[in-house]
Amino acid sequence: MQALTFNINGKDVTLSINAWDTLANVLRRNLALTGTKKGCEEGECGACTVLLEGKPVNSCIVPAAKVEGKKVVTIEGLSQNGELHPIQEAFIEAGAVQCGFCTPGVILSAKALLDLDEMPGEETIKDELSGHLCRCTGYVQFIDAVRIAAEKLHKK
Repeated sequence: MQALTFNINGKDVTLSINAWDTLANVLRRNLALTGTKKGCEEGECGACTVLLEGKPVNSCIVPAAKVEGKKVVTIEGLSQNGELHPIQEAFIEAGAVQCGFCTPGVILSAKALLDLDEMPGEETIKDELSGHLCRCTGYVQFIDAVRIAAEKLHKK
C-alpha cells in the first residue's frame, strides 16, 4: 500500500492505494464516485473520462499514483450547491442523455473543450468527442448539446 494525496472535485484527499490501482478504481472504490463509469477498461470507449488538470483522460488506464498532487474533476464535481452545471442542463435539453452510461465522460470532454474554445464549430466538437462510444443517442445530440452549452456559457 502507498499513500496518495490529490485534489478531487475541489477537496484535498489522502488515501491508501495499491501500486497497481487505476484512477477509475480509486474513484469508484475508495471515494464512491460512481459517476465515473467503467466500460472497456482499455481506454477505448471514453466512459471513464475525468478531467486531470483540466484535460480529459481515460481514468481506466491512468495509474492512480500519477495523480499525486494534481487536480481531478469527476462528473460529481460539476454541479454546485445542488444546481446542475450549464453543460449538464444543455445535455438534458438536447436529449443527449439516454441510458446515461457514456454521458458523464462526454460531458467532461465537452467541458474541457468549452474551457478552451467558447464557441467551437461542428468539426471541432466532433474531433473532441471522437473518443466516446455511445449506443443510444446517435451522436447528433452530443453536438447539439455542446452548441447549446456554448450559448448558455457565452451569455453568462
